[in-house]
Amino acid sequence: MRQPATTIDLRRDLVGLLPRLRRFAITLAGEAAMADELVQAVCQRAIAKGHQWSGEGRLESWIYTLARQQWTEDSRKRKPKASVRGNVTDIREAARERSAAVDPDAIHRMIAEMPDGICSMFLLVDVEGHSYQQAADIMGVPVANVVSQIATARLHFAGLAGSHPIHRY
Repeated sequence: MRQPATTIDLRRDLVGLLPRLRRFAITLAGEAAMADELVQAVCQRAIAKGHQWSGEGRLESWIYTLARQQWTEDSRKRKPKASVRGNVTDIREAARERSAAVDPDAIHRMIAEMPDGICSMFLLVDVEGHSYQQAADIMGVPVANVVSQIATARLHFAGLAGSHPIHRY
């Protein structure tokens, strides 16, 4: 029996989104192993719920929303852990404690180690190019929260720039 064309297209498009979906999952999970489990669960969920995809808007927004929902459901099942919520001063202090060498892995860790939610917003808006409204819809929060968290993330990186000057030749 042949599968409907929309299911085949969804699977094909989902494969193309895997690198970005994994990057988003890492911002939620904080570590690669948990992120990989999340990506697998999201892919299964997207294929199972493919009939709900209307074709309107961006597929990646729908997939990211599924990822956030899956992460929230999984978080409820896991043992509650203390949430690390900090203010700008805490972020700057943490940044100063990091090593002076900046390499791609260190930058990735700096993003992933931002307080909950902030790294996801930063990835969605500043890396993936979603609008504030799209990011708010994906994360299920008001736009004002997106604005605040993006400002905090940008202050975080501005603070890092002060401790890691860029030399131009």
